[in-house]
Amino acid sequence: MLERLREIERRYEEISSLLADPEVLKDPTRYAELAKEHANLGGIVEPYGRLKEILASLEESSSMLEDPDPEIRSLAREELAALEREKELLETRIRCLLLPRDPNDERHVILEIRAGTGGDEAALFAADLFRMYCRYAEEKGWDVEILSANETGIGGFKEVIAGIRGRGAYSRLKYESGVHRVQRVPVTEASGRIHTSAVTVAVLPEAEEVDVAIDPNDLRIETFRASGAGGQHVNKTESAIRITHLPTGIVVSCQDEKSQHKNKAKALRVIRSRILQKMQEDQAREIATQRRMQVGTGDRSERIRTYNFPQGRVTDHRVNLTLHRLQQVLEGDIDEIVDALAAHEQAEVLRKTGS
Repeated sequence: MLERLREIERRYEEISSLLADPEVLKDPTRYAELAKEHANLGGIVEPYGRLKEILASLEESSSMLEDPDPEIRSLAREELAALEREKELLETRIRCLLLPRDPNDERHVILEIRAGTGGDEAALFAADLFRMYCRYAEEKGWDVEILSANETGIGGFKEVIAGIRGRGAYSRLKYESGVHRVQRVPVTEASGRIHTSAVTVAVLPEAEEVDVAIDPNDLRIETFRASGAGGQHVNKTESAIRITHLPTGIVVSCQDEKSQHKNKAKALRVIRSRILQKMQEDQAREIATQRRMQVGTGDRSERIRTYNFPQGRVTDHRVNLTLHRLQQVLEGDIDEIVDALAAHEQAEVLRKTGS
């Protein structure tokens, strides 16, 4: 590990010099690439610098154990114990920083939420989850844009697809993929019985045009009249778009905009991201790399998280984490859950790599 850290430090110093080179400053693209690499390496170089200081201090304190003065020897033992603890924590942190990064972590996100088992109550909870992610995105300074929505008459969503744009959005939201189960008394329930419903969430890294080249001949594009709220415009204008990617069979519909061109652009964003996801999953299977499955069928038994309203708790079943602050979570306060899932993933990778 130390040799790798020395190589990283050398590369960091090399880039530091390049960033001051007038020729590099003339090339905005190269400068941006180097600046990004410099920032990423800096996150490793900084704790490595502290580790070197600790190793030097350990050597110095060890020599003090031979001092004839018993008080100095006692102080040296205390200092050694403290330094060893800090060294252990730093080494664990650095090992995590050296782990291969998910190449999608810095991407924007396509978020898809669909009502599963539970009818109207599932659709209402889909709206609650969408609001939760909107609040979380707002807290992080990310932008949210609805790409497609199929609303119910009572304020729920049968399906809602949104784009979330922000640096590192995928690195935080990727753990949300799966089935979310809710236990509560629905507003539509007159007898006060607790119902269990389910909503599926899929988080896709948003693909850029350079990532996925789509042949226009591979697309079947159909127009139709939008349905739902919208007044006379809905009934008179064929602005809604349905795009089918023939090689994969992926179908995306979009009707939120009055402009046919805007609906087409939004649908293509979703198509492109779903194709990228499929390509990455196919590649992962080929190299026998286990990839987290996005969602199941929407059945109640396939769940990653449960939101229990009567007890005011949220439980993430992947890490056995239970929080008794349901309302705060639904207001977008999900960092504690995300942090626990990220730490669990890092620990699993460290265990498998034997680091």
